[in-house]
Amino acid sequence: MTSCSRVALVTGGNKGIGFAITRDLCRKFSGDVVLTARDEARGRAAVQQLQAEGLSPRFHQLDIDDLQSIRALRDFLRKEYGGLNVLVNRGGRALKDADPTPFHIQAEVTMKTNFFGTRDVSTELLPLIKPQGRVVNVSSMLSISALKKCSPELQEKFRSDTITEEELVGLMNKFVEDTKKGVHAKEGWPNSAYGVTKIGVTVLSRIHARKLNEQRKGDKILLNACCPGWVRTDMAGPSATKSPEEGAETPVYLALLPPDAEGPHGQFVEEKQAKPW
Repeated sequence: MTSCSRVALVTGGNKGIGFAITRDLCRKFSGDVVLTARDEARGRAAVQQLQAEGLSPRFHQLDIDDLQSIRALRDFLRKEYGGLNVLVNRGGRALKDADPTPFHIQAEVTMKTNFFGTRDVSTELLPLIKPQGRVVNVSSMLSISALKKCSPELQEKFRSDTITEEELVGLMNKFVEDTKKGVHAKEGWPNSAYGVTKIGVTVLSRIHARKLNEQRKGDKILLNACCPGWVRTDMAGPSATKSPEEGAETPVYLALLPPDAEGPHGQFVEEKQAKPW
């Protein structure tokens, strides 16, 4: 492997939408595709399934809740490829509506993975993104519905074009603390832990896009959040309207925006269209 090889990486690539994104990138991306998974056995089984279809992804273990695991992946990419061309942050978790886990624990575990895990991956891997690179953070329409259920004060903060990453982290931590105290509704939060974590992912994407404009304007890197739609996965269940392949369409579209594309950038994208936030 040489450092001039192109490489795309998908977190949480062993099943569902992440697996469908990986498969599509294997078919369409001119370079190597790295499938990552928390569980090595499941990740390698997913790679074998794609190999049986005539595709050739590489595998690397990644637990986005574990900073050492993220840094091991970072070092691998730096050594093998000298950086990264496409990053798709798909890794995440959702507890089912009927899950008996107390709400404050649901809030803590989903926030740890969906927001803080995604943020840690971004912190370590964004500096590796090469010029004309593409970054796709898979969010959810539930981030918009949850935003609309926030208090006007919280909505204003989350929609601000000047909110900092530190302020966003403070708000995400406050939500978890408010659920522990049983005051989250009184403090203006919606009753969806998953939705709030995805608000965090969408706003983080807007902040990181702004930072790229300030620090790496000439590199033409495009970074967006997107909604794959309501997809039949372990998370969403069998009655959802889209197949995983259909859910992969918008993330893959953003991952493969042509080198001369001016946008979208810093947007929330659904069905390949930027939506108002």
